Amino acid sequence: MRSSIISAAALLATCTSAAPVVERTADAQANFPGILASYSAGFKNPTIQSSAGGQAICISGFVDITASANNFLLNTEIPANQSAVTQLVTELMQVNSTKSKSLNGGPNHVSGTYSIYSQLCFPQAAGTIDATTLQFLIHGSGLDRSYWNAAPGYSYVDYAAEQGYTTFLYDRLGTGLSDHPDPVQVVQLNLQVVIAHELIQLLRTGGFANQTFKRVVGVGHSYGSAQTASITAQYPKDFDAIVLTGWSADNSGMPVAFAGLDLAIANQVAPRRLAALNNGYLTSAGIEGTQFFFFREPQFDPLLLDLAEATKQTLSLGELLTNIPPKVSTNFTGPIIVVNGENDLPNCAGNCLVPYNKPAAVKAAFYPNASNGSSWYLAPSTGHGLTFHYTADAAYAHIHDFLKKNGF
Repeated sequence: MRSSIISAAALLATCTSAAPVVERTADAQANFPGILASYSAGFKNPTIQSSAGGQAICISGFVDITASANNFLLNTEIPANQSAVTQLVTELMQVNSTKSKSLNGGPNHVSGTYSIYSQLCFPQAAGTIDATTLQFLIHGSGLDRSYWNAAPGYSYVDYAAEQGYTTFLYDRLGTGLSDHPDPVQVVQLNLQVVIAHELIQLLRTGGFANQTFKRVVGVGHSYGSAQTASITAQYPKDFDAIVLTGWSADNSGMPVAFAGLDLAIANQVAPRRLAALNNGYLTSAGIEGTQFFFFREPQFDPLLLDLAEATKQTLSLGELLTNIPPKVSTNFTGPIIVVNGENDLPNCAGNCLVPYNKPAAVKAAFYPNASNGSSWYLAPSTGHGLTFHYTADAAYAHIHDFLKKNGF
């Protein structure tokens, strides 16, 4: 079990900047201008920085994505106040709720060009991008891209770089530095899936860093895993393999998890960071809700809880009201691995082995034709926010063992 590795002040300094700031070797820093010139293609206003632990070099910037999708027409308005939000969540989470169905007015075609903040990170030790295999990371609700690169010792980006992998991470529409359009009619799962698909196509066809990535592995967390699963159902050739974390076929823990999260209007909870958002963007009301939903004692450093609270992001009302299970991905034949905290609350009702092995059940439920190289893993005594726990490195190790065993 690792001890506290970074001060609270340093953590908060990391989280409030656009990208992590860490000590860099003089040689690496000296090479940054040349690297930026070589790999900045595809990004608007690109910048370069190190990952949280310094194992990766990241090119960051905005990408304009034109996308259209058949969302749901939701017969509801932007909430007028917190009381309206609380009542809506109460009705959504009650037993046998029909609230979402009653608000569904049928298909609603949406389209536009959206600015998506993105990062391409590759191993600093190599100093160059290996375009053989890319890991495409999609964060969950209440988070942004920094979930994958939270702090030194708690960075998936760093771990992947140490294993020789390049990663691509981005702020989903409606989070972080990406655009924040209408949170009811526009920011929904279907459009998020199409935006991800367009990003993947750019990565496969030389749209970023003048690199044509041969194989793409989808890696999701929570809502990002639901999005990854939806991509494999709609675009089965996008990913060669997938990693689903913080997700299962069991949603029975959602009502109690969301009750404890205590969703609140984001601009009221975090006015210094989120004041510009309208009342349709929601987040946890306080640190207690953040802990309840994402963490499990004693497997975390309290400083990571402080960091998660200080950097928490939003869930759009549209995403909340249209969070339906993905379709079965019958045409996806690559390998899958499901990796959860053993005590994941929203996706396992607090115990992923009772009354059955929930991660192991995902393959039969959603991926009947996935390859025999598929697997699952449970991080012991760990909650929903896998990256925030002491067990993160062991989980990362299982993921990368799975990738290597399957030839990635």
